[in-house]
Amino acid sequence: MTWVKICGMTNLEDALTAAEAGADAVGFVFYEKSPRNISVEAAREIVEKLPESVEKVGVFVGGTGDDIKKAAQSAGLTAVQFYPRDAVEAPSGWENWKEKGKYKLILAVQGEKLMDRKGPDGSGVSFLPMGSARKNGLHAFLIDSGAGGRPGGTGEAFDWERCHLLVRGLNVIAPIIVAGGLTIANVGKAIDLFDPFGVDVVSGVEATPGKKDPEKVRAFVKAVRVAEAGGG
Repeated sequence: MTWVKICGMTNLEDALTAAEAGADAVGFVFYEKSPRNISVEAAREIVEKLPESVEKVGVFVGGTGDDIKKAAQSAGLTAVQFYPRDAVEAPSGWENWKEKGKYKLILAVQGEKLMDRKGPDGSGVSFLPMGSARKNGLHAFLIDSGAGGRPGGTGEAFDWERCHLLVRGLNVIAPIIVAGGLTIANVGKAIDLFDPFGVDVVSGVEATPGKKDPEKVRAFVKAVRVAEAGGG
């Protein structure tokens, strides 16, 4: 089954709606420039009331590995989604996350940069030590769109047709999660084109930034299940 993450949680009601709709994960954005920014304390209060089976993912932009792990522990997270501030940044000591921490590491990559940063293997991620990524258990790549200095969360899709072969190729290193501009209408196409491990949605299921539309959340999860069954 395709892993489904509903991101940008700011309140308990929305998080419970996502869980009840069948989402596999919810996300909390710890980035002060985001309209969905949430404090570690507020996230912890929500996490404590969620089913254990739901993955709790913290979204971070830059920062040190130690600071991220401290926030993850305080909030009760199970995974960390890391956006580099530039194309060569990774959380300090990320190679040892598997040994040192219990948090799954999801590394975000902007789809727009894949075509410009082909490594020697054609993967488009020459900034990562590939052997080390495999050995040390990078949980997944998240492919998102970025614009105007924003690392992600633009609500726009990256160039799927131009990038889809490179994105699919990353699966030899770690599973792929597709994000950026996903909606009820296009998630089926994304699943067909990328055959991803997971999909990640924010604005496509919102009433306003930071507030989810329950009907859209339920419809999005249903659309994923229909698509993966071959009906998308």
